[in-house]
Amino acid sequence: MKSGMLAAEATFKALVEGSSMDLYWENIKKSWIWEELYRSRNYRPAFEYGFIPGMALSAVERYIFKGKLPFTLKHGKPDHEATDMANLHSPIQYPKPDGQVSFDVPSSLYRSNTNHEHNQPPHLRLRDPTIPEIVNLPQYAGPESRYCPARVYEYVSDENGDTKLHINAQNCLHCKACDIKDPKQNIEWTVPEGGGGPGYTVM
Repeated sequence: MKSGMLAAEATFKALVEGSSMDLYWENIKKSWIWEELYRSRNYRPAFEYGFIPGMALSAVERYIFKGKLPFTLKHGKPDHEATDMANLHSPIQYPKPDGQVSFDVPSSLYRSNTNHEHNQPPHLRLRDPTIPEIVNLPQYAGPESRYCPARVYEYVSDENGDTKLHINAQNCLHCKACDIKDPKQNIEWTVPEGGGGPGYTVM
C-alpha cells in the first residue's frame, strides 16, 4: 500500500510539475519499506539450497544478524525459467474441495467480489497468439490453466476440434501470476480500467 501511495505521488508530480518518474525510486529508498525489504532480502533465495539449509540461513539472518548480513543471496533464475517441461513430472491428483478448508474456483471468485466491465479493452493480451497452442499446451501441459487462481485461462475446443486458449479477463484477481510465470513471457498484463477487479468485502 505504501509503495502504491508513493507511486501515486510521483505520478502526480510527473503529470503536474513535469518531474521525472525517477522520483518514485528515490522516495521508495527513503521510506521505511525499503529498510523492511532489505532486511528480508535473503529469506526466499536461501531456500535455493534446500529446505533445511534455507531454514538455517533464514534463522541466522533473522535472529543473529537482524537482516544485516554482509552479502545478498541471489535467486537462481526468473520464475518463468523455472517452469519444467510436463514430461519431466507426473500429474498431481488433488483432492476435491471440501468446502471448509479448500474451496472450488467459483466459490472463491464469489468471495473475492471480482468485477470488470465486459465492454472495456482487455487488460490481458497475448504477444503471440500462437504460442499457447504450439508451445505451452504440448510442452508444458497448459500452465496458464494451472497457475492462475481464478481460472482466467482455459483451453477449450472450437467447432473444428482445435484446442484454443480462451481468456476470461473478467475473472482476473490482479495477482499477476501470469505475467510472472508464463514460460515464454507471452502474456502482457496491463492495468485495467479503474474501479474493476477484486473487492474483498467478506474477509
